[in-house]
Amino acid sequence: MHVLTRAQKVYVVCAAVFLTALVIAESTAGKFFTAFDLPGTLRILGVEFDSVVMTAGVIAFPVTFIVTDVMNEYFGKAGIRFVTYVGLGMVVFAFGLLQIALAVPTAPNSPVPDEAFAAVFGTTTRVIIGSLVAYLVGQLVDIALFHRLRQWTEGRHLWLRATGSTLGAQLIDTFVVLTVAFAGQLALGEIVAITLFNYGYKVGIAIGSTPLVYLAHYGIARYLGHERAQALEAQAAAG
Repeated sequence: MHVLTRAQKVYVVCAAVFLTALVIAESTAGKFFTAFDLPGTLRILGVEFDSVVMTAGVIAFPVTFIVTDVMNEYFGKAGIRFVTYVGLGMVVFAFGLLQIALAVPTAPNSPVPDEAFAAVFGTTTRVIIGSLVAYLVGQLVDIALFHRLRQWTEGRHLWLRATGSTLGAQLIDTFVVLTVAFAGQLALGEIVAITLFNYGYKVGIAIGSTPLVYLAHYGIARYLGHERAQALEAQAAAG
């Protein structure tokens, strides 16, 4: 019987958390919510806003930032890229399963009527494509920035590479997904505004979650043992 090593168990748990957060974020991205009201009216490209509107996907998506940085630290570009590509496949897989669920006839005694189910899960192909393109581009940029910052700082300042890589990648991710998904449906001013609102939130989360990255780093190092943790970090840094 094959027994997983501690490093393998850490990888599996990180991948599971990442994939769960990713699928939930993609599934809930179609809902917009009002985060808070603005003290005045904000005008962006001719469109006025009196509140900050974001997509519900921002609730789960920040979890992927933290896990990406942790996996980058211990498993390197190859390790997190593999999970990134698996995540891409899982979103497509989930979308396919939802299409089947939408297609099967609804029973008369179903507690969820067909219209409500379709309204929640009937995400358009365009939204899915936008999400997938943005996710893939954002993740690959995040991975590349993380390792470039790691090289520039010679392995020091975990907070800098964790936060810096997230901020650079998520600006691209946020704008791409909203543009591909909603161009022609929303005015350019609305797309830019929601991009800025979502990105502002992600900036706050990226900065605020830095202690969680350090906590996860500390917990994994304790679990793996100091020598094994250092060996994994050195291996990851070497690419």
